[in-house]
Amino acid sequence: MREVNDAVRQDDALDAAKRWGIPLVVAILVGLAALGGWLWWRADSASKLGAQGEQLALALDQVQAGQFDAGASALGPLAAKPGTGVGADAAIMTAAIAEEQGKGPDASRQFANIAANTDAPKALRDLATIRSVAANFDAIPPQEIIDRLKPLAVPGDPWFGNAGELLGMAYLKLGKRNLAGPLFALIARDEKSSASLRGRARQFAGLLGVDSFDDVAKPIDAGGQQ
Repeated sequence: MREVNDAVRQDDALDAAKRWGIPLVVAILVGLAALGGWLWWRADSASKLGAQGEQLALALDQVQAGQFDAGASALGPLAAKPGTGVGADAAIMTAAIAEEQGKGPDASRQFANIAANTDAPKALRDLATIRSVAANFDAIPPQEIIDRLKPLAVPGDPWFGNAGELLGMAYLKLGKRNLAGPLFALIARDEKSSASLRGRARQFAGLLGVDSFDDVAKPIDAGGQQ
């Protein structure tokens, strides 16, 4: 009986293997192929990202050495895809090279294009917004500067100090000293801003009659009374 049962089980196993064996093997092979393809794509992406990082570093070395044309050429292929982090970095560097070469309007347009690219990282878009204004400040209407930078000139924003300084200068061009003074005072007290930026802001605030050392910026009259 045991021999009969073993034979029956063996026949059932053979029938099951014939019925499901080929589909099962195919499914396993497909799964392995998919896994292998994903692993290859991941390795290939990491390799490309590493190569892009090396190309970006090489271009930066060339720029720091004053080889602007060579640096711009090296950045060209990367800057053509500003929707990625590396591409946005390359595009910003390319625009910065144009600014360094005295091509303010051209640099401003390049920065503005980066700022308008919603696929680029937000931090880089915000930086590009500020640089687009700084590169061609005198040629941009003050109210346009205010509209572009006011969302960034907010205490706590990573770009508050840089955007706020340009915003304050735009206020001054419009004669709005009552808005510029307190803003410069806030920048002067912003510990996240650089020491040089805080120093400039403190000087502007003082010239506009606002004490930047107090907890709250208050206008100072001619007699020195708050």
